[in-house]
Amino acid sequence: MDAQLRIIQLFQASIETKQKAMDSLVPSIERAGQLMVNVLLNDGKILACGNGGSAGDAQHFSSELLNRFERERPSLPAIALTTDSSTLTSIANDYSYSEVFSKQVRALGRSGDLLLAISTSGNSANVLQAIQAAHDRDMQVVALTGRDGGNLTSLLLPEDIEIRVPSQVTARIQEVHLLVIHCLCDLIDNQLFGFDE
Repeated sequence: MDAQLRIIQLFQASIETKQKAMDSLVPSIERAGQLMVNVLLNDGKILACGNGGSAGDAQHFSSELLNRFERERPSLPAIALTTDSSTLTSIANDYSYSEVFSKQVRALGRSGDLLLAISTSGNSANVLQAIQAAHDRDMQVVALTGRDGGNLTSLLLPEDIEIRVPSQVTARIQEVHLLVIHCLCDLIDNQLFGFDE
C-alpha cells in the first residue's frame, strides 16, 4: 500500500472515531469536568493512573493541572501514580504489579479526592485494584475506557463516571482519551477561573 494513502486512512479513522465520540460522550465529559471542579473546590486532589500510553495520559493530565493548561493560573493538586520508579518497582517486586496503584491510592488518597482511572480495555488488573482502593477511601472515580468497558464497568458506583470511547482500536481510543483530557482541563480552568474570551 502507498504510505501516504495509509497515513490518510489513519487520519480519517481518527476523525471518524472522534466524531462518534463527540456524538455520544459530551454529557459524560461535562459531568466528569464538574465532578473534578467540585473536588478541587473542596480542597481535594486528583490521582491518575494507567499503563503504557495510558500512563503517559495520566502524567499529561497531572502536569496540565500542576503547571498550567492554556492560561496563567494557580497550580492545582494532581498526582500521577505512574511516575515514581522506585515505588512502582518495589511494590511490583515485594507484592505484585497489580498493586502498584492501589497501594499508592491507599496511602495518598483521602475522602473527597478523585481517581482518574485510564484503561483502553477496562481490564488492567492494577487499574481495577486502584478503583477498589479509591472506593475504600471514599473517593469517586472518573474512568476513561474503550471497547466494551471491560471488567472495570462492574466496579463503578452510581456516582462514578465512565467515559467510554466508541472504538475497538487501542490507538483510536488513546487519541480520544487525550482529547477528553484536554476537554476536562479546559472545563476545570473555565469553571474555576472564568471563561476566556
